[in-house]
Amino acid sequence: MKTRLRDTVAPAAFIVMWSSAFIAGIVGVGAAPPFLVLFVRFGLAGVALTLYAVVVRARWPRGAQLVHATVAGLLMQAVQFGAFYTAMAEHVSAAVISLVQGLNPVVIALFAGRVLGENVTVRQWLGFGLGGIGVGLAVVDQSAFSLAGLVLCLVGLLGLSLGTVYQKRFTPTIDTRSSTAVHALASAPVAGLLALVGNDFHIADPARFAGAMVWIVVVNSMGAFLLLNAMLRRWDTTRVGRLFFATPAVTALMAWLLIDQPLRPLTIAGLGIGVVGMVLAARRAPDRSSVDAETDELSADARAAQSITTR
Repeated sequence: MKTRLRDTVAPAAFIVMWSSAFIAGIVGVGAAPPFLVLFVRFGLAGVALTLYAVVVRARWPRGAQLVHATVAGLLMQAVQFGAFYTAMAEHVSAAVISLVQGLNPVVIALFAGRVLGENVTVRQWLGFGLGGIGVGLAVVDQSAFSLAGLVLCLVGLLGLSLGTVYQKRFTPTIDTRSSTAVHALASAPVAGLLALVGNDFHIADPARFAGAMVWIVVVNSMGAFLLLNAMLRRWDTTRVGRLFFATPAVTALMAWLLIDQPLRPLTIAGLGIGVVGMVLAARRAPDRSSVDAETDELSADARAAQSITTR
């Protein structure tokens, strides 16, 4: 009974925790400039994750591995969230950003075909097309369409996907616990520099800013990180990877309930179509080599997920 309850509660809790990061991000950028939010987030999360890695005696990357981990971290953290948080400041909804981020496995599959020599199937191309249609419908349905915000979302997706493929190519055996700390610590100075360039350190609502930072660091960076690691130890990567298909819809619902972002018919349709595209793109033909490739892809995406949890 306890095992069955745990197997039910853990995935649901993870989906809610993961989805809540988009809500906390929007609350944060509503109270302070995006790169100030990112600087504080990366700094606090980096320290917390470093302490965790030290406590569990994780092996730290050195030499070339450290360089590769830093490059992957800058792509997956500084580029991805720098673009996403700026898009939030441009009033792009949490549902749209979550759906765009959820297309990561689709873009990874396309990059993998070029960079890693893996075949991209017709089913995955169809998934990519459906995912794009879903994003388009969700974007069109927004009350305040922002072309700059949409471009920023695509830049964030590109950063995440390139970083994931880079990590898979150059650091496939790196310890994700220490490398995630490296990702955050490497990204903090970049966010701080961009905040200095913008010369905007005004915090309009200190209470909301502090609350968002506490939630992002404690719940998203540590709680979701630890829960994800626990699920990956207990279950296979395919089962864990499928949980991410639910996050766009849950994010949209939470944004509607908690921060009063509208949930219109076209947005709902776009989310549905986008999730179908994500599912199709994550699947391969059932031959042995394809199954191995799918496992590798989902493992890479799970590693990306561990890095993303520093949100």
